[in-house]
Amino acid sequence: MGLRLDQRPFSKVTVVFAALVLSLFNRVLVRTTGSTFNDAVHITAIVGESVVFNCQVEFPAEHPVPYVLQWEKKGLEIPIFIWYDNYPTHSGSGYEGRVARVSPDSPYGLASLNLTNIQESDQGWYACKVVFLNRSPTNKNGTWFHLDVHAPPRFVTIPGDVQYINVGDSIILNCQALGTPTPEIVWFKDATDVQPTSTVGIFNDGTELRISNIRIEDIGDYTCIARNGEGQISHTARVLIAGGAVIMSPPTNQTKLEGEKVEFTCGAKAMPGNVTVRWSREGAFVKSISSLETRVTIKKDGSMVINPVSADDSGQYLCEVSNGIGDPQSASAYLNVEYPAKVTFTPTVQYLPFRLAGVVQCYIKANPPLQYVTWTKDKRLLEPYQQKDIVIMNNGSLLFTRVNQNHQGRYTCTPYNAQGTQGSSGQMEVLVRKPPTFTVEPDNMYQRKISESVEMYCDAQEAEGTQKPKIQWQRRDGAPLPKGRHSIHGGNITIENLRKTDFGYYHCVASNEVATIVTTTHLVVEGTQPHSPYNVTANASETAVTLQWLPGYSGGPDYKQDYTIWYKEPGMTEWSRIPVTPSGSTQVTINRLTPDTTYEFQVVGKNALGDGMLSKVISIRTLAAVPLTVAKKTSPAPPVTELPPPPSDDVVDYSDLILPTESSGATLYPPVFRPKGPKPGPPRNLSITEVRNGFVISWQAPLERAHLVRYYVIHYKTDGIWRTLNKAQIRAEDTSYLVKSLVGGRTYYFRVVAYSLKSFENSEEIKFPVPARVKHKAITAGVVGGLLFFIVAIILSVCAVKICNKRKRRKHEKAYNMVACRITDARNGGQIPGTSQVPLKKITGEELASC
Repeated sequence: MGLRLDQRPFSKVTVVFAALVLSLFNRVLVRTTGSTFNDAVHITAIVGESVVFNCQVEFPAEHPVPYVLQWEKKGLEIPIFIWYDNYPTHSGSGYEGRVARVSPDSPYGLASLNLTNIQESDQGWYACKVVFLNRSPTNKNGTWFHLDVHAPPRFVTIPGDVQYINVGDSIILNCQALGTPTPEIVWFKDATDVQPTSTVGIFNDGTELRISNIRIEDIGDYTCIARNGEGQISHTARVLIAGGAVIMSPPTNQTKLEGEKVEFTCGAKAMPGNVTVRWSREGAFVKSISSLETRVTIKKDGSMVINPVSADDSGQYLCEVSNGIGDPQSASAYLNVEYPAKVTFTPTVQYLPFRLAGVVQCYIKANPPLQYVTWTKDKRLLEPYQQKDIVIMNNGSLLFTRVNQNHQGRYTCTPYNAQGTQGSSGQMEVLVRKPPTFTVEPDNMYQRKISESVEMYCDAQEAEGTQKPKIQWQRRDGAPLPKGRHSIHGGNITIENLRKTDFGYYHCVASNEVATIVTTTHLVVEGTQPHSPYNVTANASETAVTLQWLPGYSGGPDYKQDYTIWYKEPGMTEWSRIPVTPSGSTQVTINRLTPDTTYEFQVVGKNALGDGMLSKVISIRTLAAVPLTVAKKTSPAPPVTELPPPPSDDVVDYSDLILPTESSGATLYPPVFRPKGPKPGPPRNLSITEVRNGFVISWQAPLERAHLVRYYVIHYKTDGIWRTLNKAQIRAEDTSYLVKSLVGGRTYYFRVVAYSLKSFENSEEIKFPVPARVKHKAITAGVVGGLLFFIVAIILSVCAVKICNKRKRRKHEKAYNMVACRITDARNGGQIPGTSQVPLKKITGEELASC
């Protein structure tokens, strides 16, 4: 059935619905019978421009008839444009306001479509469809167009304008762009194209520039260029070495009068320049100090202003700056607030103990320091300097050396300093009263064994008209009383389960408003390890240190105490130990030390129960080496022509020296090489490697002044004494040395000394624990060697026995032959020999022939 044009007009919805149905129907027809992509029209446009798809309308028999026009885009289900005369047009999603039918008066076909403000997404295949409402579909309906949209490049990802890095870091600069055709990405550094190296690479189609292990020469401007046939764009990122904040104008110490204004500067620079400034006083942020928060201001340039300053504002102020790179930098300045001397507190009543020393306090605060104080008694000026029993103390208080009733009265004090005074104190009533007295005192000493308990007694009584004294127990050394093991009832203290740490002096303190009195007792805890020695002193020579000390408590009368010395060089982790002889001695001399070297010493006591506590560490430096005296030889002087060269001041012949000895008589060999410079640099990268036939010690020549090195010497130690490893000097060109044997399971320390003509320099020390298997390997080798030697000895012994037996047998055979010959001679007419003691052997014919 066809649609009749003389019927009532269609509704908009009906037309659109009909057009959609027809479009779906015609789409099927076009796919089977319509034009193909080979007949398509190709159009190229640039983003933002407009384009006209020219499509003709071929009326049947060239007579205009009603038709529906629709434009489709491949990939979209609904047409992007539908037109029917006298009805609103339909525009597809994304094409609203951008598609329209061209004017009938234009030179283009009646079905042509005008697409404006072209976007990159518009690229693709478009089909023009004309549907005649009162005609059957033709076998060829629809014209295809392909729209190529070209767009100049545009960046979608770019690096920051400034990149801050540290030397040795890595960085990735990412630069991505879109456009049609796809843009090409190229990189430039300071107007020169970037060439890939071992540390610089371009990845991901040029979108990433990666730089690893950044060096100074990598710093600069990196430009990313995106380009295609429609144009090019660029972006530059500057790579800079990041720098932490540096204080350019640090604060300075200032002195202000109370009530004035003070400003501390703290100017800083950084790269990047996002500097944060923080001001603090004694570790607290100034804004968090309640007495300062309303009077302090931090300016944008980092300066701090306090207005007005008060007496309590004096102190050290710290300015700390940071930009997040590196460690914060800081600078400090002291604020000194001066003010007239003033009395901060006036007690209405003060007490003086009768017939004891007492003090009348004047609580003073002053800056600059207090100069003097004037006192009044009963409204009369008091002259302490004219009275022998009254002294003005440094803090301005009055000290009465022996109180009597005449010292009672009403007192006032007025302090002065360089700024003057803020006035006198209030009136203070000074009363003379008797002090409290002890009614029960502890014994002078309590001796208890460890784990036992002790109870120490104490009590005091107040004088008439005063308060009852409060009794407390304290240790004289300030240590707290044992928690959980002591109890106080009245004035008595009980300590249970005594320990070594309870040993010491204890104070019983009785105090009231008049005075404080103290009595002392000594608690001795027996049956413990020795206490630490004290008052350790030391005297040093070039190669020895003599120590003296006072012994700590031995642990009881039944225990004898011996001592051990611990010593080491600073920086070493292991201590060397030397027992003190004779037993019980509190003095020892340690020899074989290196001249001009600092040593640390500790002393520890020991009894039958074990080691005690170590003494405090003391440090002492041995004296620098001095030239040793050369002994004169008694042998006649050689001829003048054969005189040896004069002795060097630096190297001394040991055969001509008078060397010191220890108490045991052993000779000491102190270092005699006196460095006079210039020094070579220290050997470096010292290492030890195990090889098949031993251990190889290797090092590298010094970086500095290597040309001064004449030879090397290797030192080693397993305890506190350095020894020389190599017998002969190691040439300067050699940087390794083979050690054939080290004791397995033992830890060695090594260092290499580089010697010049007049000086030397040590390398760093290295620690090398020898594996225990080396010891086992040596034992195995010894056992195998012993077995082989034993086997060889047995073989040689057997051979020797065989050879001896063979020679002995030949000797006997020869003797038998001689006897046989004599018998034959006798038979032939010779004399008959005497009777022989040797048995005759049967002689063969051959043997007779030989005779």
